Amino acid sequence: MKALLKIISYPFSVLFYLFFGITILVFHPIQWAAFNWFGYTAHKKTVDVFNWTLLRCLHAVGTTYHIDIDLNVPNDVPIIIVSNHQSMWEISVLSWYLRKYHPKFISKVELGKGIPSISFNLRHGGSILIDRKNPRQAIVELVKFSKYLQKFNRSGVIFPEGTRSKTGVPKPFRRSGLQTLFKKVPDGYVIPVTINNSWKLQRYGMFPIQMGVRLEMTTHPAIKISDFDVEALIDKVEETVTSKVHNN
Repeated sequence: MKALLKIISYPFSVLFYLFFGITILVFHPIQWAAFNWFGYTAHKKTVDVFNWTLLRCLHAVGTTYHIDIDLNVPNDVPIIIVSNHQSMWEISVLSWYLRKYHPKFISKVELGKGIPSISFNLRHGGSILIDRKNPRQAIVELVKFSKYLQKFNRSGVIFPEGTRSKTGVPKPFRRSGLQTLFKKVPDGYVIPVTINNSWKLQRYGMFPIQMGVRLEMTTHPAIKISDFDVEALIDKVEETVTSKVHNN
């Protein structure tokens, strides 16, 4: 059955990548115009629609979504969104369904160039690009990022595992990034997020994309950063995020 499902996935994956390619090419000049002519708000709206469209593209391979959001976060506070990481496709899920919090991402520097729409948004939309081979540069960028979140009361998304889990099994959290963010955004809130089944979309790598995946996202109650010691908060957030991960 799995072998048959993989075979069926090939033609539908071709269809998906056709839609995906058209989407990133069409939205690139739209983003450029929105950013350069109208500023942040217009650019943000185009990025929201861009991510909604990417989620619709995944319908070509039968992807469905189960989203459980139950948040009560004060207005006008900086937010740190902490999520497990299983594939690149969950970026649009977080971006669209948590769009009211203006999520910005901590991404590797390699993604900052060469990809229409995506690279432009990473460079100009408030996200940061870090060099994994240069810890000093990463810390400097995280400090700048913290100041940005504080100034504009927006949210920063961090995947503390560092790299995606190829099987869905959570990897231990790397603590340095969380330590910096929690120390530099003491009056903010943390939203722990659990992602499930996203890894199945990349079960075979980037091609084909597995058919019929039910991608799930669950948000947990927000936590006030100042209510906890930094190390205790990291432990609590990691336990919360991983408690709802399943691998079936």
